[in-house]
Amino acid sequence: MGNLLTPPSVQKLQTALHAKAKDEPGCRFHALYDKLYREDVLRYAYDCCRANHGAAGVDGVRFEDIKSSGVEPWLGELAKTLKEKTYQADAIRRVYIPKPNGKLRPLGIPTIRDRVVQTAMVLVIGPIFEADLPPEQYAYRPDRNAHDAIRQVHSLLNTGHTQVVDADLAAYYDTIPHTELMKSVARRVVDRHVLHLIKMWLEVPVEETDERGGKKRTTQHRDEKRGIPQGSPLSPLLSNLYMRRFVLGWKRKGLEGRLRARIVAYADDLVICCKGPAAHALEAMRSLMSQIKLVVNEEKTRVCRVPEETFDFLGYTFGRCYSPTTGRVYLGTRPSKRSIRRVIERVHAETERRSARLDAAETVMRLNRLLQGWAGYFCLGPVSKSYKAIDRYTLRRFRRWLCIKHKMQSRGRTRFPDEYFYTRLGLVCLAPLTKSRPWANA
Repeated sequence: MGNLLTPPSVQKLQTALHAKAKDEPGCRFHALYDKLYREDVLRYAYDCCRANHGAAGVDGVRFEDIKSSGVEPWLGELAKTLKEKTYQADAIRRVYIPKPNGKLRPLGIPTIRDRVVQTAMVLVIGPIFEADLPPEQYAYRPDRNAHDAIRQVHSLLNTGHTQVVDADLAAYYDTIPHTELMKSVARRVVDRHVLHLIKMWLEVPVEETDERGGKKRTTQHRDEKRGIPQGSPLSPLLSNLYMRRFVLGWKRKGLEGRLRARIVAYADDLVICCKGPAAHALEAMRSLMSQIKLVVNEEKTRVCRVPEETFDFLGYTFGRCYSPTTGRVYLGTRPSKRSIRRVIERVHAETERRSARLDAAETVMRLNRLLQGWAGYFCLGPVSKSYKAIDRYTLRRFRRWLCIKHKMQSRGRTRFPDEYFYTRLGLVCLAPLTKSRPWANA
């Protein structure tokens, strides 16, 4: 749960639940509901939600409002509704955020009240299901991250798994069937009050605001009996739980051994690295996805033979790389062109003409946060070329921004040399970071 320190009492509960689930794969948990409204669990859940700085839901209540009226009374009232089983979930507020391809991604924002209860649910049932998740799944798990998934794909390529199914699922979150998902939950959790809450959250209405400011509520998930809302604290756990069906099905049907095909999954991002023909693995994947009622996006799914071809996964391009010093060819990773284009677009947005009214120090702070975050993720493989290109672009845009700010007609190279940005203003320079970055091909 972020960088917050888990309270010892909550950690003790989670450790006990995880240990029991791990030691007894057939164990089904009956008495969990009362753990949700434990004071320590609910308080920690609230702290986790507050640390994420989320927006208000349909009720308009913000964290500032809760703080001003008193966090303890608010949590006490919430605990009371859970204990008395009068808690009802509110509608989810839907907003749209831009995707890299220019389209919009729907995002659901539950009320803070619902987010806190869902987070408490994750704290309680998460350790149980974590014990069951296979090693092929890397997303939203303790001590695992995207870099681990990237390193695993890199390792598989370098051990002969060079035929790859670059897979994409069509609207994964919106197509997860409720009945089958609840069966996956109930295989471990049989507390009917816990199951009732999860089912309630799956079926809550979605509220949108139209161009005129009017409110419209829809019940698509309830009507179609499928889909989980993206943006809810519980959604990552549920998405992992359902993807587990595919991974286990792949193994139980003997496809991993027969096709010599290994899965690496990060949420709904998926690649299958094969020693055998990838075309056979693709057909097997289509069949298995159909059985669990998921849809393969045929436009974006393809087979790829490395090193003759490359493929992208989690923002990195996998394929043939060249050593800048020796010219040696090897299979490695590098930031994808799309990832570089996205960070350049964000640098462009931070240095637009209309932002010239801002203080230079504030602009440096925003750029540094952006560049350090990007470089913190894109630190595997030969990144020097990418870092230098981003440095050049950032300098050019920032210099132009300063010229506009100071109403200068020149290009500003004399007044604002490169050293001025790095030594005087404190702008981050990415290129020197490569000396201390890990290398995927090491």
